[in-house]
This record gives sequence, structure tokens and C-alpha cells, in this order.
Amino acid sequence: MLALIKTIDLALYLYWWIIIASAIFSWLYAFNVVNPRNQFVGSVGNMLFRLTEPALRPIRRYMPDLGGIDISPIVLLLIIYFVRELLWSTIAPLFV
Repeated sequence: MLALIKTIDLALYLYWWIIIASAIFSWLYAFNVVNPRNQFVGSVGNMLFRLTEPALRPIRRYMPDLGGIDISPIVLLLIIYFVRELLWSTIAPLFV
């Protein structure tokens, strides 16, 4: 059972970095640092969007309008942090 908890923790850790990469990419795209017509840039952006949007969309639905500032990635990172801490502080000790 501990192997399953470690696998879930690893998946959450990797998703944490995917969310951060997506946020940084969206900033680079918004400020025209990257060329949006480049095929590689477009495919990376599409991949990051498809990986993060299903988790961010429900959060955005309940967030108030902050005038163009999207804090849903921060909320999702806090949720992931909470779940990882819950795994290791509450659930993992039950199986050790």
C-alpha cells in the first residue's frame, strides 16, 4: 500500500511542475516572448493546455473576476500541496 501512496505522491509532484510550466508558458506567450507561429511552441502550449485545463476549469468557475488576473493555478497548487501533506501525515502512517 505504501508503494501506491508513493506513486500517487510522485504523480502529484510531476503535475505540480506541469502547472508551473503552464503558468510560465502562458506568461511568455502573453508578453510575446515566444513566437506563437512556431510549430514547436504551439505544440508545447497545446500539450500544457490540455494537461492543465481539466483541473483548472472547475476552479475558474468558482473564482471571482479579478480583472484579468488568473490565480487558479495558485489555488490548484495549494490543493495539491494539501493532498500530498494529507497523504504523508494521515494516510501513510496507517499502513506503516
